[in-house]
Amino acid sequence: MQPNDDTANATEPPTNGGQLLDAPEQVLSTLKADGSRRWLYPRLSKGKLWNRRRFLAYFLIVFFVALPHLRWSGKPLILLNITSRKFVLFGHTFLPTDTLLLTLLMLGVFLTVVLATALVGRVWCGWACPQTVYMEFLFRPIDRLFQGTAGKGGKPKQKITGWRAVARFAIYLVLCGLLAHTFLAYFVGTEQLAQWVRRSPLEHPTSFLVMGATTGLMLFDFLFFREQLCLIACPYGRFQSVMLDRQSLIVAYDGNRGEPRRKGKRSLADSAGDCVDCNQCVVVCPTGIDIRNGLQLECVNCTQCIDACNDVMDRVGKPQGLVRYSSQDSLDGKQHRMLRLRTVAYPMLLVAVAVAFLAVLTTKFAFDAQIARGRGNPFQQISPGVITNNFSLRLTNRTDESREYRITISEPVGATLLGLADKPLRVEGNEEQRVPIVVEIAVTKIGTDGRENAVLQIVDDIGNQREVQMSIMGPRL
Repeated sequence: MQPNDDTANATEPPTNGGQLLDAPEQVLSTLKADGSRRWLYPRLSKGKLWNRRRFLAYFLIVFFVALPHLRWSGKPLILLNITSRKFVLFGHTFLPTDTLLLTLLMLGVFLTVVLATALVGRVWCGWACPQTVYMEFLFRPIDRLFQGTAGKGGKPKQKITGWRAVARFAIYLVLCGLLAHTFLAYFVGTEQLAQWVRRSPLEHPTSFLVMGATTGLMLFDFLFFREQLCLIACPYGRFQSVMLDRQSLIVAYDGNRGEPRRKGKRSLADSAGDCVDCNQCVVVCPTGIDIRNGLQLECVNCTQCIDACNDVMDRVGKPQGLVRYSSQDSLDGKQHRMLRLRTVAYPMLLVAVAVAFLAVLTTKFAFDAQIARGRGNPFQQISPGVITNNFSLRLTNRTDESREYRITISEPVGATLLGLADKPLRVEGNEEQRVPIVVEIAVTKIGTDGRENAVLQIVDDIGNQREVQMSIMGPRL
C-alpha cells in the first residue's frame, strides 16, 4: 500500500536482535510502522463526483435532523422506543408481540442492503452513511479551517493548539450535543426529548446522563476515532466479501491501462502505462489507502480518487477513467452483466418478504389476545360434578386510545367465566394487560379423553372482536 507523503512503511531489517519483526506491509492505514497513530489529512479534489456528494450530504444532514420530527397519521414517521418496547414506522405501531412482522421487516432491510451492494457496491458507505456525511462534510471542514487548509485539505499549515484547540473543541462540543439529541430523538421521541431539555438535570439525572454519555461518544468518534470507525468497528467492510461478486460495481484502478507506472507525460510511442505515479489518489483518500492495490475492505467508495485521477489525466492529456466505477470482471475484459443469479434471486426474495409482510400487517387486529394455561393443577373440582380451569389472557390494545373489552366464553355451551361477567376491562392505548381467566364447567361437558375445546370471545367498545381457541381439561371418564 502506498503511504501518504507524511508517512513511510518500514522496510529495514529488524535491529533488535531478532526478537521483533517489522510488518512486511502496512497493517492498518491509520497506524505507523511503530504502532503509533497515523493521523490522516486527506486533500480535497473538487471534481464532478465530489460536487454531487456534497449536494447529497447537505440534503442528508437536514433530512437526518428533520426525520424524527416528521409525522404520519399523527404518529412519528420513525420511533424506536426500546425502553417502552414500542416501534413506530410510517404511522404503524409495532409491539413486542409482532415478532413475525419485525422479523420480516429486518429481513427486508437486510435483503435490500445485500441487493444494493451486489449492484452498486458500497454506495451507502461513501455517499449516505451518517458517519461519512458528518465526518467529511461537517467536521473535517472545521478542522481545515483551524489548520489553515480550508477548501483544500492536506497537511496542516498550523497546529491546533492554544486558543485554536479550545475553539475547535467548543464547536465540536456544540455540534456533537446537537447530533446526540437528534440521535436520541429516534429512540425516545421528540416530545420526551423536549421535556428532558426543558427540565433541570436534577429532576431527571438518568436521562441527563444518557444525553451526556451520547454526546461524549460523539465527541470521541469525530474528534479522535474518526475514520477508524469504518476501518475497525463497522462490520460492513468485512461482509463485502460475501455481498459483492465480480460483477458488482466498485471504485477500481485499471491496472491494464495504468501499468507500468512512470512519472511525466507520455508520447505516442511510449510503452509506459497511463498512471504517472502522482500519488494523488492516495493523498485524497479519507481512509488512507492506495486504490491501485485492488479491492480493499477500507475503501468506502467515496470516489475522491476518481475525481483526483480524472483531474491528473486531463492535465497530462490522457482519457479520464483510469480510476473509475467498474467491476472486477470488466477490468479483466469480460462483459458486465446486470442480470445474474444474485441480482435476480435477491429481488425475488425481497418481493416475497414484502408480500408476506403486507399480508401479516393487513390481518392485524385492533387488539391482540393470547391465552396461556395457568400454573398449578390443570383443573380443580369446586363442587360435585363441577370443575374449574385457570388461564392467563394477555390482552394488548394496539390503538392509541383507551379501550374497554368484554370477555365471554361462547363454547362449549354451559361453560361460564367467573368474575368477568358484566365487567368490562379497560386497557390504555398501546398497553398490555394480563387478565386471569377462570372457566367453570360441569364434568359431563368434558370429553371422554379429559379435554374439551373452548372458544373465548373478546369484543371492544367500538365493535372489534376476536375469538381465541383454548382447551379445557378435566377428569377422564
